[in-house]
Amino acid sequence: MERVKPIFMIAEAPVTLQIEAVAGQEPETADLVPSERSAPQAIEPPGSSSFPKVLRRRLDSFFADQNISPKADRTMWGKIALGLAVLAGTWIALYALRPGSWMFVALYLLGGLAQTFLLLNIAHDSNHNAISSRSFVNKTLNYVFDLCGISSYMWRILHHRGHHSCINLHGEDDALSGRGIFRFTPYDSRAPWHRLQHIYALFVYALFSLDYVFVRDFQHFFFPSHDYVKRAKHPLREYAVLFAGKGFYLTYMLVLPVMVLGKSPQLVAGAFLLVHLVVGLSVTLVFQSTHTIDSTYFPSDRGEFENGVYHIFATTADYATENPLVSWLVGGLNHHIVHHLCPYVCHTHYTRLTRIVKETAEEFGICYRQHPTMTRAIRHHLILLKQLGNEN
Repeated sequence: MERVKPIFMIAEAPVTLQIEAVAGQEPETADLVPSERSAPQAIEPPGSSSFPKVLRRRLDSFFADQNISPKADRTMWGKIALGLAVLAGTWIALYALRPGSWMFVALYLLGGLAQTFLLLNIAHDSNHNAISSRSFVNKTLNYVFDLCGISSYMWRILHHRGHHSCINLHGEDDALSGRGIFRFTPYDSRAPWHRLQHIYALFVYALFSLDYVFVRDFQHFFFPSHDYVKRAKHPLREYAVLFAGKGFYLTYMLVLPVMVLGKSPQLVAGAFLLVHLVVGLSVTLVFQSTHTIDSTYFPSDRGEFENGVYHIFATTADYATENPLVSWLVGGLNHHIVHHLCPYVCHTHYTRLTRIVKETAEEFGICYRQHPTMTRAIRHHLILLKQLGNEN
């Protein structure tokens, strides 16, 4: 049994101070994720009853009272085994059965679905050190990103310093980087084509993972746009892992099916594109429907909220929290408020923690944003895109 630690890592302090405390850690350190022990903590006076402190106590008490670990449980280890088994099984079947064209595409696509499952359920949790208290376990499982063609090292930098530390902040939150194609915040300048962004969004989102594999990772390594990436001194090992990971991924996804199975380059390229359309669209919509919707807020600066908890509630929304299938498939990321409140906790605990969040928010009159279904959340994301595309 792992020792239960405080898991609510937002201190009773202005959000600007909390963000700087996290962002101040240099990426050349051994672990790019802020440790649970170093997370800012408030000294609470006895009997304190502010919303953030009450919520923190209740979330911490959930694990302490039941004497359970906030890390991976049996359900999580089962998901890890299932995801890896399906991915490995599809490739074993491809070479053992040497199927015809249509069956090849079907098995290839099943492997792509397994990659999507692994990215959302395994890679993301390991990225937050949420699977195990042993760093080696988390770091090993984090290579699932590289297995899927994405740099795990750069993802950790961008996700922690460019998102969790600055949610919905224009110019800082990397998730809001529309690269001129999209206008995601009211502070972005509007271009004529943005009037159609709610129409072409899904088509562009489908290219998300292709962008990461072939462009984005290299861009951040060699031509960074964010200051915290420019200042980083990447270890030589990470350059080696970047190229080795990309080479391994492209070899087993593109080269071997042609060289070993004798499939035509056109067929393999078509299957590869189909996989990425599925992966890109799925992963993008899971995340975009939690922050960039018409009811969430876009702060003007880091110090706008006196407490990071209020920042999270204003900028984040949940969806389909009562649908166990959605939660199982998307790695609990539909419970996104809890994820930002408790980033070190394994997602298989999120459903019960979300009930605590809902009840406490209602008790204190705090706005808790949610949509009953994922479809509804996506619709409200597209509504925001339409509004931003037509308003100055």
